[in-house]
Amino acid sequence: MRLLALPAVAVLVALLGTPAFAQPVVTTPVPRPSDPNQPPVSTGPERVTHAIGDAGTGLAVVRLAPGAAQTTTILPGFGEQLPRQSAAELGIGLASAQANSEAFLTYERAVAQASPFGFAVEGRAPQTPGTLLQTASPDNPRATTGGLTPPSTPLDALVRIGLLTGSAHARWDDELGPCVSPTADASTELASLSVLNAIPTLPAATDLTGQLTGTKLDATGQKTLLDGLKNLSGPLSRLGGLLSGTADTGATGSLLSLPNTMAAHSTVELVDLPGTPNKAVKSTSTLQASSIRLLAGTPVEIRVDVVAQPTLTVLATGDAATSTTSYTAPVLKVSQGGRVLGQLDAASPKLDVPIGLPTGDLKLPVVGDLRQRLLDIGVLRLQIGQLNQKSQPVDGPLSQDGPRVDGFMLGATARLLDLQLLPTDALGLPNLPSALAQVSLGEQIVRAVAPSGGVVCAPAHQVTPNPANPGGGGTKTTPLAYTSAAYNTVPIFWTGTALLLLGAIAVGAVPAERRREDA
Repeated sequence: MRLLALPAVAVLVALLGTPAFAQPVVTTPVPRPSDPNQPPVSTGPERVTHAIGDAGTGLAVVRLAPGAAQTTTILPGFGEQLPRQSAAELGIGLASAQANSEAFLTYERAVAQASPFGFAVEGRAPQTPGTLLQTASPDNPRATTGGLTPPSTPLDALVRIGLLTGSAHARWDDELGPCVSPTADASTELASLSVLNAIPTLPAATDLTGQLTGTKLDATGQKTLLDGLKNLSGPLSRLGGLLSGTADTGATGSLLSLPNTMAAHSTVELVDLPGTPNKAVKSTSTLQASSIRLLAGTPVEIRVDVVAQPTLTVLATGDAATSTTSYTAPVLKVSQGGRVLGQLDAASPKLDVPIGLPTGDLKLPVVGDLRQRLLDIGVLRLQIGQLNQKSQPVDGPLSQDGPRVDGFMLGATARLLDLQLLPTDALGLPNLPSALAQVSLGEQIVRAVAPSGGVVCAPAHQVTPNPANPGGGGTKTTPLAYTSAAYNTVPIFWTGTALLLLGAIAVGAVPAERRREDA
């Protein structure tokens, strides 16, 4: 099995943060001879089929202290121009599918992977094992399926993952390239999940006397805050006891949990282009989820029901007028104790639920109830990810040293749900990040590229490399057949062999005395 260079979460985060839809696709570069007088490397038959598509779907990404870490690069000062990284990131259940006719290495032309897990600390993402992976060519008649075992990471204490399964299928036709269905397909399915049973960015002590150096409260407000925190059943790192679990079972609580199955599916395929024999490139990301729980098992449990499932698709025809992006936005109903708090959809994408100190003798923070809150110390922000689209004409090579291609490229990203835990101004702790933690469910990324007129499904042409344009194509030649009868050199070879044998026979037939007399 060939391992990819980047773990799943790194690929997902990189795609989300990359504005370079216009950049050439990065693949293994075409090797060049060290001596410029040497003939260039043979790149094989000239491709007439040009198609690029990729789709990525992540079940969940957990971010601690988003934007808290400076991005580091090998170029001095360049890191300051890039977006800041999270202190730690954790990706769960990524399904990634990619088709790339421009790849130099044959096994990079179709890649499908289902990854259980990946993590990054301050933007640094090590390789994680346990991924199901298929590459093509050669073609794979059947998909690879199986269970996914998450490896151990420094963030294991914050996440509990149930049974995780996946499949990966990469196809490539030896003559027609990506003109096989599907070209790449990957899926992951998660039985259950609970994340963030602690908030590491908050203090683990209940007595914060002398630590509220940045609060905007007056002396009376500070005393109320300190006394209220001391009265809670747990420290702020456990959200005042909401994440401490139950004493009878010993289980820990969690900020977010999935009691039911959640599935991700990514696929890249070529579809019919109306009015022409050519094809369009279609990349699709789909999610399936039924219910999400916040602070499950506590008196303040919040239920988020997925009423409409999200689907994100881009269709590249090579023409801006007919290339399309299709997005079915999710619809989420938020309720607490049978009372509807709100609905998240395209018209109302955000909902804030306050967390406050309780009144009276209550030992747990109050979430959402305006009547029993004494002082707000945090906010749970629920938001569906808005659709982000980018498109651009293509006028040039799609990869290093690739042939010139005119066409159209488009891509899009979206999310099922963003959950952020935000502090309020009353919680004036030093060096507190603007977002204490963030959990993103259902991250979706799609992209597709097609030449003008659509993708031509036809065999490649054999070319003679052009020294003036290494790797960029050459003169079309007649392909050599696999049988010896088609080679022009074969008759000459056999004629010479026959003459040589006749000469040997003639020399052997003359007596030795005759040869000496002649000499």
